[in-house]
Amino acid sequence: QVQLVESGGGLVQAGGSLRLSCAASGRTFSNLAMGWFRQAPGKEREFVCAISSGGTGTYNADSVKGRFTISRDNAKNTVYLQMNSLKPEDTARYYCAARTFVVATTVGAFDFWGQGTQVTVSS
Repeated sequence: QVQLVESGGGLVQAGGSLRLSCAASGRTFSNLAMGWFRQAPGKEREFVCAISSGGTGTYNADSVKGRFTISRDNAKNTVYLQMNSLKPEDTARYYCAARTFVVATTVGAFDFWGQGTQVTVSS
């Protein structure tokens, strides 16, 4: 099992920035591909960013390219999501997810999920 705990969410004005963190435990972190997803009220959970287990490959949804950056620190068992130039449409609950070895970009491909952290962007 993998335990994931997100932090860093909050309320921010449009154009502002936030950095989300996700601390992982339970398995060798460097064997885990990690992803960030989000879900707004009344909408399906959607892919945001993902990063390979070694950190060399990153993937971003078109809606966040150029604004969001995923990174990881394998020494700290933590993955980050730096969010810049935030827009009201980025408002959602953000979830960290993990799967073993091979990176993916779909909800169904990830085996382990955190509880999420709320991000609200005001206009």
